[in-house]
Amino acid sequence: MSIVRHTMCRPISSPCRRYYSDDFLRVASCTSSPSSSRRRSRIPPAQPPMTSLSARIAFPVLPAARQVLPRRCFHDYFVTHLPSSSMHPDSRVGPGHKLPRDASTPHDASAENQAGATPAPALPPNVGNRDLTVVRIPMRRAKHHFGQANSRGTRPYNEDTDAVGTINMPAFAKKAPVSIQRSTMHSMGVATTADSAYGDPQVFYFGVFDGHGGSQCSEFLRDELHGYIEEAAVTLGLKSSLKKPSVARSMASMADPSLEPPEPPKETIDTLQLCKDLVYEYKQAIGGYFRRFVPKYFIDMYQAEPPIHATLETVLMYAFLRADLDFVRAQARLPDDDSTISDKPLNADEFLGAPNHVPPSGHGIGSSVRFKGGSTASIAMISTPTPAPFWHPKTASSLVVAHVGDTRVILCETMTGQPRPMTSDHHPSMPSEERRLRRYAPATSLVSGDSFGEERIAGLANSRAFGDMQSKRIGVSAEPEITRVDMGPAEYSFLVLVSDGVSGTLSDQEIVDVIKEARTPEQGARDVINYATEVSSDGDNATCLVVRLGGWERRQEGGVGSFGTKEMRDMRREEALNPRSRRR
Repeated sequence: MSIVRHTMCRPISSPCRRYYSDDFLRVASCTSSPSSSRRRSRIPPAQPPMTSLSARIAFPVLPAARQVLPRRCFHDYFVTHLPSSSMHPDSRVGPGHKLPRDASTPHDASAENQAGATPAPALPPNVGNRDLTVVRIPMRRAKHHFGQANSRGTRPYNEDTDAVGTINMPAFAKKAPVSIQRSTMHSMGVATTADSAYGDPQVFYFGVFDGHGGSQCSEFLRDELHGYIEEAAVTLGLKSSLKKPSVARSMASMADPSLEPPEPPKETIDTLQLCKDLVYEYKQAIGGYFRRFVPKYFIDMYQAEPPIHATLETVLMYAFLRADLDFVRAQARLPDDDSTISDKPLNADEFLGAPNHVPPSGHGIGSSVRFKGGSTASIAMISTPTPAPFWHPKTASSLVVAHVGDTRVILCETMTGQPRPMTSDHHPSMPSEERRLRRYAPATSLVSGDSFGEERIAGLANSRAFGDMQSKRIGVSAEPEITRVDMGPAEYSFLVLVSDGVSGTLSDQEIVDVIKEARTPEQGARDVINYATEVSSDGDNATCLVVRLGGWERRQEGGVGSFGTKEMRDMRREEALNPRSRRR
């Protein structure tokens, strides 16, 4: 019978001892330590006391029953169970190995039956004959499962950032039938991923953030956005999609439908109030576009009868808006180093109130000088209904993408070899963005075109972004576009996240075809960045993340493989490397 070695979690303050063996990092203590990137966070300057208005719109205090102690549960690694033989050689040598070579004879089944011997009983299915060891594997070192590459191009510095790891939140995968779960687990054997703190399979998190005007906002999203999502999941009471319904709920469904609906639980009422309080904070602190603003997924909760529980889309909307409001409020309180500030009205870019909600990490926001730039963001989260990893060919999973700006998330279909874009660029010229701005934005928000014919809003190419405090009132918001996809076993080969330094130069088909020719996701990410920087004309920052999915081994089988764009890619590379073509 297999034995799983697992240690109890220690407090955050306890040391974390690490032992390396090849690419595996054995768990000596399962701590909840913050990621290494968070060490670069700055200590906030001394802040003045809050005004009376900010006190009125302060972040609401949760009831005592729902208050949770802050904890950092985001990790840049995933935890899994592996046989002990993968960590060290097997010391249990059977008796057959001790026989000399001249004494060994072929097996004779007839002689064994004549002697009345019985064969050894077979092991039950899905039970290993070795002990299991709990290990944690750093995502960025798992080259066969994940790849990351970036380049600053011809810019003086790189404003792109990215994040990868596992996030502590309830599972949102579509629950699979029991028969499929058992067959998957039997075929997987013992190498399965461990459960999260919620008792569900781990949720994987990938993000790309493209900063503009500086890297301060993109670094803030890299270090803090996953914490806002974790906090919102706890605050809004997000439920797991894999949990069985309670007995009380089953009895209520069997009751007489003519009876009045039961009173909604108190936690649902609290969730509605939290969403309303956040919208009220936007109206009071920023105004303009947000005076008539009602988030899309908040409307569904307002109009539901009886009130429904918070969904994952509601949690993501709440987390994005909360993070953006905290960031712009923190910047509004800092001094401005603009030399023309004296020529502007006193109430220009005025934000009422103060950042009364501390980021989940407990660190401050920003530096000592006001930051007027911003950042786009695209995150992808993957959840599985069983502990089997999402990259196994027989595992189904669910993908949720939340997107703001012009970074892109792309899936590659295994059967056709074609890309499936999961995001759309949030530009003022897009019909959906044009309708949104006309509905909520004030009359002063005019979209104008530049000398190249590209439409911009207040000089910005993106109509949705984090930060950009000078353009908040005219409709540049951080409300995410959310897409959900239930992925069947081996239905997709890989997942790609890129910044506009890649998507602005290469088509979606070119990106997936370059990755198809690579042996590992790590090599695929490097090849995409190298090709994009070679043929790019503007030299923008470029970032690419490649995530292996169940159909990775069959990525060249769909359609015409990578040959559909190979001739065009070779021609573009030859023209880019030819110095005479650049003079024309």
